[in-house]
Amino acid sequence: MTDATIPDDALFRAQVTRLLAHSAFYRDKLNQAGFATVDDVGGLEQIGQLPLTEKDELRASRTQENPIGAHLACDPAEIARIYSTSGTTGTPSFIPLTANDVVNWVTISARSYGTSGIAKGEKIITSYNAGPFAAGAALGAFDRLGLCHIPMGTGNTDRLLFAIQTLRPDAVVVTPSYALHLAEAALQRGFDLARSSVSRVLVAGEPGGGEPKMRKRLEEAWGARVTEALGIGDIAVSLWGECEHQTGMHFGGAGLVHPELIDPDTGQLIPMEDGARGELVYTHLRQEAAPLLRFRSRDHVEVWSSPCSCGRTSLRMRCIGRTDDMLIVRGVNVFPTAVREVVNEFAPAISGVILIRPTAAGVKQEPPLPVDVELGPEGEAPSGLAERIEARLRERLVARLKVTLVPHGTLPRSEYKSKLIRPVE
Repeated sequence: MTDATIPDDALFRAQVTRLLAHSAFYRDKLNQAGFATVDDVGGLEQIGQLPLTEKDELRASRTQENPIGAHLACDPAEIARIYSTSGTTGTPSFIPLTANDVVNWVTISARSYGTSGIAKGEKIITSYNAGPFAAGAALGAFDRLGLCHIPMGTGNTDRLLFAIQTLRPDAVVVTPSYALHLAEAALQRGFDLARSSVSRVLVAGEPGGGEPKMRKRLEEAWGARVTEALGIGDIAVSLWGECEHQTGMHFGGAGLVHPELIDPDTGQLIPMEDGARGELVYTHLRQEAAPLLRFRSRDHVEVWSSPCSCGRTSLRMRCIGRTDDMLIVRGVNVFPTAVREVVNEFAPAISGVILIRPTAAGVKQEPPLPVDVELGPEGEAPSGLAERIEARLRERLVARLKVTLVPHGTLPRSEYKSKLIRPVE
């Protein structure tokens, strides 16, 4: 393992040396951009001049002989583990890790989840599948933190609720969508989650936990503090974690991953200042198996560089939405998560579950953009509810949407990540 005291700039230069020597993908990519040597590339201060890496580029480099891709930078015999992404944005990708990579991923995840305040000796239930998906790498963090880990996986809501009732955990780890679904399911079964032993709900896997209205609903339903975490399978599964002050997720990848903020349209760097918004880009500093250089996350975020009230000085951020989920309605950017946040202002008349139904393929849509909004469990819509929601959406998002109210339970639930947009067939 590399000495933790080595400056990031030195780690970056060593990583570039590795890429040029062992990664056919990056050797060709950098050479074509005019960077043939480490000296040509320079240090972290010059990183903005290097080309960005797109996920589709990595996919295109895969062959039958090399299913991982041309960015593989180690001897296949050194690979200790191979995960795959869930394929949310396309065909699943394989992610190789050396033994050192696995340790580093667990370190980052332990920093991220440890920020939430969970403590050694507490019991925690997780709902992530520890099988092929990269999210399973986060599970080692709970052993590192000294927790009593109760892995449940997905697929059995009754079993998970039974475990909460009988094992009395202090915390659960779920996606925001599943946390909401569990609250509904518990209510239907006569189980009051707000009176359970759970005092912390750690949400990750999709945006939502940081939306004020969604967080309020979850905290009321669970009677627990909700904090969120965020990562990306290609880089590290839990790069960011939120403290109890709930003012943004703290970066947990220091010394292992270098983050940047760019304008998603131009690719230009945006300074990491309080209130700055843009797309996150990541560069591995110590990865061995398949390091990535300036990898576009497609996560659209707001960042803060000032110290947090908890005393931490690490960079913080809040995910606004994914740029590859964004729709453009007459020139206005509309994130599905922003639509859900506005709709949630009308709870409990609505359940909080929505489904946007684009009328045309592609990003650009003509107004009004159709959106189904599910009613709350009472099942009756107050007079003029749809019109009031439409007016609020127009006021907040500066875009016209057409709201259709649908009965409670009509829209699909998920035990992992929810789909907020129905693809055009």
